[in-house]
Amino acid sequence: MIESEGHEESQLIGRVLAGERDVYYELVAPYERMVYTSAFAVLHNEADAEDCAQEAILKALRDLDKFRGESKFGSWLVRIALNEAKMRLRKSRPALYDSLDTGSNEEGDYIPRNFGDWREIPCESLERKEVRELLRQAVRSLPEIYREVFVLRDVQNLNVASVAQCLGVSEGVVKTRLLRARLQLRDLIAPALKNSSVLSRQFFKKGKNPWL
Repeated sequence: MIESEGHEESQLIGRVLAGERDVYYELVAPYERMVYTSAFAVLHNEADAEDCAQEAILKALRDLDKFRGESKFGSWLVRIALNEAKMRLRKSRPALYDSLDTGSNEEGDYIPRNFGDWREIPCESLERKEVRELLRQAVRSLPEIYREVFVLRDVQNLNVASVAQCLGVSEGVVKTRLLRARLQLRDLIAPALKNSSVLSRQFFKKGKNPWL
């Protein structure tokens, strides 16, 4: 199935490069939401994220002849969107922009607090509006290198290899950042939920995605 999808994408790319610009929408349509979500993870503004997503899609069209197929097309497109979002953030808030390439102290250890496994967060409470907002705020508070990998892996459900392609890092780096992101989120969320009146006795079900 995956090979079939890849072959179909290759055919669409070939047609676009041959001059059939109208089929470009068929190529990018499956990734529009992913591109927007990735931009929003950096910009935290719906209008800016929409503009950024559109610009990324147009830029991908202009540079389509540079796509070598070394990664999945969707991963390449998301990477363009992330780079575009970072450039916008750097221009609008240069003093506040925290570059992924400098000052990240990624090798430093994060020491988690002594809470239970984050999967003990009740799934019923996660469905409530106030708790979803709590989750969104917690994700926003993550350092950018961790927020991006968390959004791509746990919100958009990309596999580790695809996340690595999107971010231009190794799979080992993805796994390390993801672990630290999850630990930090657990420590941010657990105290609020522990003292919340919205808790129930139902536990986090396997496969449940509370971040959407």
